[in-house]
Amino acid sequence: MRTCSLILLIFCVSLTFSCSNSSDTNTTESAATNGNAKRLKISLELVDNNYQNQPRSRSVLTITNTGDEDLPATGWKLFFNGGTPAPFDSTVANVTLFNGDLHYISPGPNFKALSPGQSTKLEVLAGKIRNKTDFPVGFYLVLDKNPEQAFPVEVAINSGKIFDKSDRDLAETIFNENQKIQTIPDDKLPNVFPTPVSYQAQGTPFVLTDQVVIISEKEFRPEAEFLSVGLTSVLGKKLTIQESGAGKAIVLQKKAGLGTEAYELTINQDVIRLAATTRAGIFYGIQSLQTLLPAAALTGKTGSVSLPGVAITDAPRFAYRALMMDIARNFQPKAEVFKVLDVMALYKLNTFHFHFSEDEGWRVEMPSLPELTEVGAKRAHTTDETKRLIPSYGSGPSTSNASGTGFYSKADFIEILKYARDRHIEVIPEIESPGHARAAIKAMDARYNRLLEAGNKAEAERYLLRDLADKSVYRSVQGWNDNVINVSLPSTYIFMERVVDDLRAMYKEADAPLKTIHFGGDEVPEGVWQKSLAVQKLMASNSAVKTTDDLWYYYFGKINQMLKSRGLFLSGWEEIGLKKVTQNGKVTWIPNKAFASENFRVNVWKNSPGSGAEDLAYRMANAGYKVILTGVTHMYLDLAYNPSSEEPGQYWGGYVDTDKPFSFIPYNYLRNLKDDFTRKRIAPSLIKSREVITEAGKANLVGIEAPLWAETNRTPQQFEYKLLPKLLAVAERAWAKDPAWALEKDNTKSDQLYNQAWSEFVHVVGKRELPRLDVYAGGYQYRIPAVGAKVSNGKVAANVQFPSLIIRYTTDGTEPTAQSAIYSEPVNLTGTVKFKVFTATGRSGQTVSIAK
Repeated sequence: MRTCSLILLIFCVSLTFSCSNSSDTNTTESAATNGNAKRLKISLELVDNNYQNQPRSRSVLTITNTGDEDLPATGWKLFFNGGTPAPFDSTVANVTLFNGDLHYISPGPNFKALSPGQSTKLEVLAGKIRNKTDFPVGFYLVLDKNPEQAFPVEVAINSGKIFDKSDRDLAETIFNENQKIQTIPDDKLPNVFPTPVSYQAQGTPFVLTDQVVIISEKEFRPEAEFLSVGLTSVLGKKLTIQESGAGKAIVLQKKAGLGTEAYELTINQDVIRLAATTRAGIFYGIQSLQTLLPAAALTGKTGSVSLPGVAITDAPRFAYRALMMDIARNFQPKAEVFKVLDVMALYKLNTFHFHFSEDEGWRVEMPSLPELTEVGAKRAHTTDETKRLIPSYGSGPSTSNASGTGFYSKADFIEILKYARDRHIEVIPEIESPGHARAAIKAMDARYNRLLEAGNKAEAERYLLRDLADKSVYRSVQGWNDNVINVSLPSTYIFMERVVDDLRAMYKEADAPLKTIHFGGDEVPEGVWQKSLAVQKLMASNSAVKTTDDLWYYYFGKINQMLKSRGLFLSGWEEIGLKKVTQNGKVTWIPNKAFASENFRVNVWKNSPGSGAEDLAYRMANAGYKVILTGVTHMYLDLAYNPSSEEPGQYWGGYVDTDKPFSFIPYNYLRNLKDDFTRKRIAPSLIKSREVITEAGKANLVGIEAPLWAETNRTPQQFEYKLLPKLLAVAERAWAKDPAWALEKDNTKSDQLYNQAWSEFVHVVGKRELPRLDVYAGGYQYRIPAVGAKVSNGKVAANVQFPSLIIRYTTDGTEPTAQSAIYSEPVNLTGTVKFKVFTATGRSGQTVSIAK
């Protein structure tokens, strides 16, 4: 599924005192626990990002006592999230991993008490800082004399030293890539997005006014209502819906023989006619009609709008077109889920993979097991986790932090299901297991303790997810040592049945389809279950379980049977369909033949160049598994757009800009795997022996999914920044037919065709879809690309990825604003030129500085 890249922090040596009280802050932890005033302020300054000519950084951590009492020489802990620290000079201070990504600094024997107003400085050695994601977050102070009380710590980060020559090189790389974009006249661009199968401009325009009626067959009445409501932002009122009539109208009619999601749309001066066999087909025709509306028409009640005469025949390439939204690690409000479903529906994505359970949170109320949200949906400082989980990802010491604490009630979840249903989006819930399950484990521990204290031992053990006598030692990729469910326990399966049945009941109440449940299955670390008495007992009684590795197949075999008995099938990450074997002395994973015919649906994410698993999706599809292409190299929307130090997001799996999903070739993605820095195809020798997709395997590639993991998304704005405009490229590749450049065997000709197609795409996005996203569903905080810049002959030239965006600049060292000069030609480089891209609404992207 994913492997986080965690920065190595090494605190060491230098300790000095001063009486400074710096107030320069740009990052503030806002939560306060128990109403206590802040006791400390921290300033972290990156002073060297190439320490001793090695890929290491040196920073200065300044701790200032802002309280009215001494920070004692002993008896305190300074907690923070991020990194995998090693011990620093133990005479000054120590750093300890608490669990997950939560660590704490504690004083060593030479640490002296810090009086109010005094500061102390610690030198910090770390791995090279790649971008702002690498800095630690969520600092808070706890005194040993009152371990339940936590004091939030104000943090200021000066990250200026991240910048080096590589940022200027990146600006030039972006400039060179943007130079390939050809100018495409507006009248040569398709007016419907994603690209339809057939689009023919013909006839005269249709003038849409509030006097137009919608004539709909009874079956399509819900879609007619959706269309009528959707047009109110343009026309100022809902259109009348009727089953028959004359005059200018939008007609929704049934036509036999079209595909499940296919439609036909014709427009002339008298009528807009939408024909489909199914409600889904009518709905997607309506969404095409929506994208025919110019964005300007959505900004106010215009009274009328002209729609071009067209004849469109359309159907999707893949029946499965998905976005995965992680709201477990960092929570998002219900309103944000609705916005996600709105934009998915607009661009014809039909599957919402809802990742609501994780190590760091369980976010959907289960009526039968209230502890899952009463405990598992809260994060704050705690000493025993009986009422809440410990902080993660900078969520801080208090439950008031919206990213760490929150869940959807039963009523909320049913509302989400109905909202998705009405937009022809299937919601696939994910119960992460057996790994990534800490929130559930801790919640069931709390239930166990409560019922045990009440004297009800049998009921306490009913849903227990861990062997209380287990002495196994392990550490997950994300740093947890207690996040894996024990699959030998009968109570584990009773728990899963209970949760599945609660979900089924909510889906039934919402009248929403439920065909499959995703059970995770990824990243279970070495060492789990090896010292579990329950596991040893199972091995003694079940000859099929010879080693702890066999528990994998035991667990998913039982989960599969449980789902099948309820009319459901099993989905999971690639690992649910893999088997660990030893080949040529090396442990490797191969498709598990035992499950190949069981209708498992697997998200295959591992395809990084050099991993040896570049072809894993094809191998699994060829072996008989139903595969969803979810490759990290092209589809992981949470990865940073590029290597810029200012670009938020992770980078362990590379970088994913908008062009990555656009350039994806589903049936031959090995062909154009590229190096993120050189932008060139990887060496053929690296994948020479990899397996290609067979004709039978192609039938098992059911679709495309783009995950958006939440480790670095603490606000809706941060989420939308990573979501858009990348999602538009995902939608294009999932819906539109194979483009000519993907079919052309000659690489040179293919590149030429690709540049033409990419140019058309960025023009459509820049001129039509970004302005639409400024206003649609209340507007989205999509990413505005940074300027590409190149110095030549004493002048600096600039360009931008999406036409219609505005480049502004300054030459006096100030930040460009919406009133700064508009770039039109190369600028003399006499000092420092600063560029910034703006939208027509005044929003702006990152500043790019080019110094002489």
